[in-house]
Amino acid sequence: MIETRLTRAFGLDHPIVSAPMARVAGGRLAAAVSNGGGLGFIGGGYCDAGWIETEMAEAGNAPVGMGFITWKLDRSPDLLDRVLERKPRAVFLSFGDPVPYGAAVKGAGVALFCQVQTVSDARRALEAGADVIVAQGTEAGGHGARRATMTLVPEVADLLAREAPEVLLLAAGGIADGRGLAAALMLGADGVLCGTRFWASPEALVTEGQMRAVLGADGDQTVRGNVIDYARGIFDWPERFDLRTMRSGFVDAWTGRLEALQAGDAARADFARAADEGRAEVAPAVVGEGIGLIRSAPGAADILREMSAEAEALLGGGWRR
Repeated sequence: MIETRLTRAFGLDHPIVSAPMARVAGGRLAAAVSNGGGLGFIGGGYCDAGWIETEMAEAGNAPVGMGFITWKLDRSPDLLDRVLERKPRAVFLSFGDPVPYGAAVKGAGVALFCQVQTVSDARRALEAGADVIVAQGTEAGGHGARRATMTLVPEVADLLAREAPEVLLLAAGGIADGRGLAAALMLGADGVLCGTRFWASPEALVTEGQMRAVLGADGDQTVRGNVIDYARGIFDWPERFDLRTMRSGFVDAWTGRLEALQAGDAARADFARAADEGRAEVAPAVVGEGIGLIRSAPGAADILREMSAEAEALLGGGWRR
């Protein structure tokens, strides 16, 4: 087994955390990851209180965390108090200023994870009292920014070594197998955050049609942009963050035409139906470049074991070309 500061701090068997993917990482996936020896998060992203309650119940007694899109939480701050009352294993904040929430999370005795996309973001996370900083590279699926994982992670690692050596660091973005885990540890991380790898699992809230469409794809078939946000009727994402998804005919047709899509009620209604039905040619999967490394969808516990075993072999000198 690979032992790191992360595994010791949280009592894990594997230095692997599943991302709080909005509308994908429900209670079943989070529980499967935590019960399998990692740390699982429910994706409470868009702050739908009813959905969050349902998925927390689905997780049962498993020690799972809850993730929020921070700028959405700004509009429903009372939801954090309701979640903290349930004593989650951790709270994960992304895409906004975590400082207003740090004291409440820490005061409740709950670990605070802050996802960052720049060194400046990492400094702000330290001001918030982060216990764990997640350095997210642009390779990641879903929302993100422009820095790449390979350089951002060691730069944040150096910052923490100088200024906050007690704070743990996770690498995120494009990590989907044991090679990525081993590389992240060598870059100075204490573990990894994986989204796309757990997206392709039976416990994720993913339609069969979308799953079929991506198993066999490569990372070249992903694209960053805002089309899918507009198609879902979410027009107010902060400008610095856009979304990585698979390409689709819908994405290609509406790229560069966001104002028309915002006004296009019929197009957005068709998108919503396609998403419900799993028609990936219209509503593409929200995955990252790591999809090119994934060819099957095993259970979350198997993913954890396979990634750790491969990384352990590589770190022990077992690499073969």
